[in-house]
Amino acid sequence: MLHPDGLPTPRRYWALLALALGTSLAVLDGAIANIALPTIGKVLQSDPATSVWVVNAYQMAIMISLLPLASLAERVGYRRVFLSGLVLFTAASLACALSTSLGTLIAARVIQGFGAAGLMSVNIAVLRMIFPVRQLGHGVAINASIVAVASAIGPTMASGILAIASWNWLFAVNVPIGIAAFAVGLRALPNNELHNRPYDYLSAVLNALTFGLAILAVDGLGHRGGQVWVVAEFLGAIVIGIIFVRRQLSQAAPLLPVDLLRIPPFAMAIGTSVCAFISQMLAFVSLPFYLQDALGRSQVETGLLMTPWPLTIVVIAPLAGYLSGRIAAGILGGIGLIAFALGLLLLATLPAHPSAFDIIWRMAICGFGYGMFQTPNNRAILSSAPRERSGGASGMLGAARLTGQTLGAAFVAVIFGVLPTHGTTVTLVVGAGFSALAAIVSLGRLASRPVVAA
Repeated sequence: MLHPDGLPTPRRYWALLALALGTSLAVLDGAIANIALPTIGKVLQSDPATSVWVVNAYQMAIMISLLPLASLAERVGYRRVFLSGLVLFTAASLACALSTSLGTLIAARVIQGFGAAGLMSVNIAVLRMIFPVRQLGHGVAINASIVAVASAIGPTMASGILAIASWNWLFAVNVPIGIAAFAVGLRALPNNELHNRPYDYLSAVLNALTFGLAILAVDGLGHRGGQVWVVAEFLGAIVIGIIFVRRQLSQAAPLLPVDLLRIPPFAMAIGTSVCAFISQMLAFVSLPFYLQDALGRSQVETGLLMTPWPLTIVVIAPLAGYLSGRIAAGILGGIGLIAFALGLLLLATLPAHPSAFDIIWRMAICGFGYGMFQTPNNRAILSSAPRERSGGASGMLGAARLTGQTLGAAFVAVIFGVLPTHGTTVTLVVGAGFSALAAIVSLGRLASRPVVAA
């Protein structure tokens, strides 16, 4: 049965619970693994540059499958893709927990990433079916809060688990939550009207090859220098990417929404988002190594010291959302990104023996800057697209975030491979550079948009 204007209560709340649990799992697993990277590397006898692929594999799997799954969901149903993603994610979480080598763990993380892509590719579309049109904004705000809270508690949750159990339990805890989410979703999630357009399998393959080869090439710089494989991967990504984009230009509803990228405010907001997420991931992946290896902080302390960053985002995001209705996204984003860059530079220049307070207030500055940027920028992405293409805009928003996060994690592997001694300092400085670039792009939107938003 279709529900064109939202679900009745109490089914709406059960469906929202399933969506919240699934989305939280996908977000949490991207956050908690960062904290455990040094521990996993030591237990499985791997160097930091290789251990980073516990994060890279997950992010890359999501990146290469997010847009294809979003397109597939329009044909087979959002509900089916979401529930299938839950099953795959839960099974892969069990495989991660049972892994005894880095290779098997990375393989399980790839499968887990495909499951997470199933969840993340349709979560906004599912919200559209759960809430009536008049309450859709409220539903999107709830989803944003879920993501922010999951990001905030990720480091603390990881620290708590690592304080009493091995790293395997970081993944094992997903299993009962995934089962519960599936049981609730199976009964509560609605069906949607399906499109009968044929699925573009070739575009899905080209999408995967383009992003996959690009990420492998970036990572290869840290392991193989300028050897022929790196050059071949870069050239392959460029050539296949050109073919992929040209194919999208001829599609009525392209898998990659290139039609929206012709809108200058939309394209600039997407570019700002990619650069900002690269900065964020450069810091999130590298800081645990610095806190544990250089400063000798425990796993629990590492998680607690990183928590002020996402926690500040949770506090600032509502204020940024309020201001975004009154001040142009270009200004808010520029201010936030400048503060974010400052915070990264302050972390890069920490004294040799910093106190906990020295670290905490710098983390809070990063969180303030990022929180001030993110909500107005996301609002700009959605509002600058035509209403009938809001689905494509939502998919592109997710793709921009994942592109930045995946490239950021890959850049960490490169920097750690080339400069292992000062890797974290370099990543933070590079992250500040990307944030400054994003600030320039964000402020550049003022040329085409008014200072006071409508």
